[in-house]
Amino acid sequence: MQTKTKMVSIPSPGLMPERDIGKKPILEVSRLGIKFGALAAVDDVNLTISRTEIAGLIGPNGAGKTTIFNLITKVYPPSSGIIMLDGKDTSGMDTAAISRAGVARTFQNIRLFDKLSVEDNVKIGLHNQTPYNMLDSVLRLPKYWKQEKIAHERALELLSIFDMQDMADDEAGSLPYGAQRRLEIVRALATNPSLLLLDEPAAGMNPSETETLMEAIVNIRDKFEIAILIIEHDMKLVMGICEGIAVLNYGRIIAKGTASDIQNNPEVIEAYLGRSRTGSASGF
Repeated sequence: MQTKTKMVSIPSPGLMPERDIGKKPILEVSRLGIKFGALAAVDDVNLTISRTEIAGLIGPNGAGKTTIFNLITKVYPPSSGIIMLDGKDTSGMDTAAISRAGVARTFQNIRLFDKLSVEDNVKIGLHNQTPYNMLDSVLRLPKYWKQEKIAHERALELLSIFDMQDMADDEAGSLPYGAQRRLEIVRALATNPSLLLLDEPAAGMNPSETETLMEAIVNIRDKFEIAILIIEHDMKLVMGICEGIAVLNYGRIIAKGTASDIQNNPEVIEAYLGRSRTGSASGF
């Protein structure tokens, strides 16, 4: 599944889909860094994600990819650099404020409420869009029932993205692994993000599930008109749907470009993918 989007140069280093020209980038990361003691886990990273781009962040294990997600979502405060979200400096924001500002994420290790139903897991993501208060809830006032009906319908609508609406009453922890991964994406979407961060969404999926996931990610971008940044080791997924790709190695970005650019970049091949005996990039 190759995307057909034309990528064009922008004034700051990088590319953006032609459809986003004239629109303010959703994410601008400038000279971002963090040190843990003497170790620079992320060093001088610059990254721009446009309004409706599906972007990839790849690199070997330990390169610092998830650390960048943690910096964007304020799990860690950066040691240096600036993170601009929709043109606003995020300095001083915490994780809750970042979520309210429109950033949602999934995790390498699935983090669902296993004992709750599939629908209730999605409703947790809708919490910031439910206007009734504690008194409405305790007394079961009409406002509570009205909003619960809206939340129920919205949860089923979101679950339908992955054809999971019939699983709404199932216990989340009883779902197969791939379905749990998909549910985590649905819950993230429930927060109504403008930027969705997916950390290895295809991990543990078989080829058929991965193909379905690829189609769903493109559909999500098109339906919700949001940006999606993906960390992934499955090169078929990355090269199939990501429009702009950044390669991280030892905490620093060593290459940026389209799938074709990355596939043919000697530094990427040498530092990350290695060479096959024929001299071509393995993994592509």
